[in-house]
Amino acid sequence: MPAAGLTAALGAAGAARAADPPSFVLVIKNHQFQPGELEIPANTKVKLVIRNQDPTPEEFESVSLRRERVIPGGAEGVIYIGPLSPGRYDMFGDFNPKTARGFIVVK
Repeated sequence: MPAAGLTAALGAAGAARAADPPSFVLVIKNHQFQPGELEIPANTKVKLVIRNQDPTPEEFESVSLRRERVIPGGAEGVIYIGPLSPGRYDMFGDFNPKTARGFIVVK
């Protein structure tokens, strides 16, 4: 590839990385979400990284966000959400619904 083409390709890759959505981390530990309320910006697509530190799987679920994903024990998964209007969106662990509860707070 000529140098000019390589420079253009690298520039395009850098622009794509710059446009990546902001990333937020949600941890599952002791069958609970940490933090219990995760604040994200309104009107913005975000990347939600869910890290399951428990040895057993958990299913992240949110009816209001229309998302669900099984995260194996000791693993992580990614969910993209938004853009969302300001508000509180529920989330729960379908395998441990009494303890794994929380909210995504959009401001």
